[in-house]
Amino acid sequence: MHPFLEKTQQLKQQLNWSLIFGVSFFLFVVFSLVQITSGVTQWLVDNKDAQIKHLSVQGSPMYTDEKAIISAIKKADLSSFFELDVKKIQYLVQELPWVATASVRKQWPDTIQVYVVEHQAKAIWNSDFLLNQDGNVFEANAEELVGKLPQLYGPKGSESEAWAAFKQFDDMLALNSLKLTSLALSERFAWQLWLDNGVRLNLGRKNKAKRVQRFIDVYPRMQKREDAQLDVVDLRFDTGLAVSWKPLQEEQLKNKSKA
Repeated sequence: MHPFLEKTQQLKQQLNWSLIFGVSFFLFVVFSLVQITSGVTQWLVDNKDAQIKHLSVQGSPMYTDEKAIISAIKKADLSSFFELDVKKIQYLVQELPWVATASVRKQWPDTIQVYVVEHQAKAIWNSDFLLNQDGNVFEANAEELVGKLPQLYGPKGSESEAWAAFKQFDDMLALNSLKLTSLALSERFAWQLWLDNGVRLNLGRKNKAKRVQRFIDVYPRMQKREDAQLDVVDLRFDTGLAVSWKPLQEEQLKNKSKA
């Protein structure tokens, strides 16, 4: 046989074997995938009724106990691990009073993991609600709180503005050893402040920060009066202020005389 024809024949045989090997490997892979899929399907069928039996609460919530979370998630269908709607569980947990956000995940074979982030109560709003660190309103039992919170008042929708103003004024006053305990915003958006020593500041609607600073500047001179106690400071003027005084109580007079 001619050498060229012989080499061609050998190359053809090699190509045939490569083709056969390739087709065989492909069929093996397809068969394996079918077997795996069939096995997974059967496993899902066998375990489709796996139920939720355990709850893991993470995030160290202070005011939301595990019993409350369990009661909330029991409103969802917990009969099947695979069919459990984690978004539904998340919604139910976030409906609890102190919960700001919640994330939920399933852990095989029978556990729900719930990560809870609670609101940080910073102030009482209109006597009935609470404000969190972002100035958002939420409703929870304020009696559970440790310590006294400032009282803020204002029209609906003004929560964030009131909280931002409170923080600004409180920082300004704290630099001068004064403490802000309450703030009110009227329907006409006029501002009033109450200090922990009982003094009320009427700021009006304009130039609020400048008027607070004006009070801070003159307050040391107001403290020098010994026969009366500072009551109300009206700062609703472009310049100057008006001051109201109230008589000292008997106990206060005694303290003044001792000093």
